[in-house]
Amino acid sequence: MKKTLYLGLVVSLSFIGCSKNSDTPAQTTNSTTSGNPLTAPVDYLGAISKAQKIAVKTIDTAALNQTIQLFNAQEGRNPKDLNELVEKKYIGNIPDAPYGMKIVYDASAGQVKVVKQ
Repeated sequence: MKKTLYLGLVVSLSFIGCSKNSDTPAQTTNSTTSGNPLTAPVDYLGAISKAQKIAVKTIDTAALNQTIQLFNAQEGRNPKDLNELVEKKYIGNIPDAPYGMKIVYDASAGQVKVVKQ
């Protein structure tokens, strides 16, 4: 009885293990890398550039949103536009958006977002 149970288990596991095709290459979820060692430096530089864009976007929006909250606390309202923050000396200038992006300000919510153009 135990031998047939073990034999059935071994046979079923061997079919499960053999059913997966091991000749196909592994699929990667990162579309920026090709997996080719010859293009690795280019892939690396592209990843650094993309990470820098995201970091700059995060820092600029966080700083602007904090400045808007400060303006709201002191003035009792949200600024009409981002230029009002410069006029009232809350910030020196409006930071530039990363290439291919633009800064969008929602005056009713008092939120800044960076979106693709």
